[in-house]
Amino acid sequence: MYTPHTKADIEAMLEAIGIGSLDELLRVPDELKLRAPLDVVPALPEYQLRRRIEQIAKRDSGVDYVSFLGGGAYRHYAPSAISALAMRGEFLTAYTPYQAEVSQGYLQAIYEWQTYICLLTGMDLADASVYDGATALAESAIMAMNATGRQRFLVSRAVHPNYRAVLKTYCDGLDVAIDEAPLTDDGTTDLRVLAEMLRETQYAGVALQSPNFFGNIDTLDGEALESVHKNGAVPIGVVAEALALAALATPASWGAQIVAGEAQSFGVPIAYGGPYVGFIATTNEHMRRIPGRLVGKTVDSAGRTAYVLTLQAREQHIRRERATSNICTNQAHCALIATIYLALMGKTGLRDVAALNLERSRELATAVANAGVRLRFSAPFFNELVVDVGRPAGEVLAALRERGILGGLDLGRWYPEYSTCILMAATELTTSGEIAKLAAALQEVTRVGAGV
Repeated sequence: MYTPHTKADIEAMLEAIGIGSLDELLRVPDELKLRAPLDVVPALPEYQLRRRIEQIAKRDSGVDYVSFLGGGAYRHYAPSAISALAMRGEFLTAYTPYQAEVSQGYLQAIYEWQTYICLLTGMDLADASVYDGATALAESAIMAMNATGRQRFLVSRAVHPNYRAVLKTYCDGLDVAIDEAPLTDDGTTDLRVLAEMLRETQYAGVALQSPNFFGNIDTLDGEALESVHKNGAVPIGVVAEALALAALATPASWGAQIVAGEAQSFGVPIAYGGPYVGFIATTNEHMRRIPGRLVGKTVDSAGRTAYVLTLQAREQHIRRERATSNICTNQAHCALIATIYLALMGKTGLRDVAALNLERSRELATAVANAGVRLRFSAPFFNELVVDVGRPAGEVLAALRERGILGGLDLGRWYPEYSTCILMAATELTTSGEIAKLAAALQEVTRVGAGV
């Protein structure tokens, strides 16, 4: 219960610390103090305030743009029931969502979330969610280091650049070296070179992403997996587009022992970049190395179903250098949203949505090719593809924006060798009309750029 301090309480506390007023505690520098009262709009009735906000919202012309953006954040339909359920007071007002003595309902939701992730990845257990996919990869690398005692990590250059940047930040603080496996001409990890690197250097783990940053399916083959096993490294599968798990073979099937992923696609809004919902799943072998919360199902003294934290002590991260992770909480509400989404969609619904993504992306690929723009890779892909526009991608994207189209991501930002390439995404929300509009605009823009 929140109990406000009375005026007498405040005066007593100020007297105890020798301060005359609360303002003295702030000590705002003179150069930062306001010289005049703020020019604040007078209070408005609710209906007028709503109208005012709607007028401000209409200034954002971006809502009318056609979008083919992807690269780790995806537009997917979220059933209306999600907000009706996830925003209930029982979830929003729970104290801390992992405390058994306070919130059995939240613990049950987390338990179900863990179960869904295990079913989708093929792993034995999953945690209660971490901050996002990037930190999930970094924490997975730490798990591999703890498992092997090694201080070197191998990651494919096809893994999301932002994920690799976060991994580097983590590893710099741990004095861990990172090597990157190169790409093939087809936008996948060069498994031959990767196998050679594994034969020459001892690694704690090796990470591949599938679908990778270019949207291509990218997994270990038999020879590369054998090299990983001989090296003693821990194979890690990275998932940025979680919906792909409904269409592709599980990471467990191609040898991953740890899966680091991002589940934003499961009903979580893009929301200006976050918050998102990362997850880590693993085999029983690494059970006691996984960070974050683990919820188990049991019975209480009366034989009733009960959910509890298991395997790890609360707040283990405060153990400083003896901690196995710096994760001190979980994205509980985002994981709840994703859990409700998966429950609403069901196995069949999830597969149907994944199939729609495949269908739309193939329609996009065909339309772009018919417009005279070359597909950069021929590898199998999920719902993202790379096109080569034959001139600086930034120029083409700027021309598309003038036509009300967000055409995708300029790959030259992260890969200088692909400075003429654009990463495009299509989901179940992408319409045939939008694809036709993009294709027509691309045809016009690229012809103008070529001087036709």
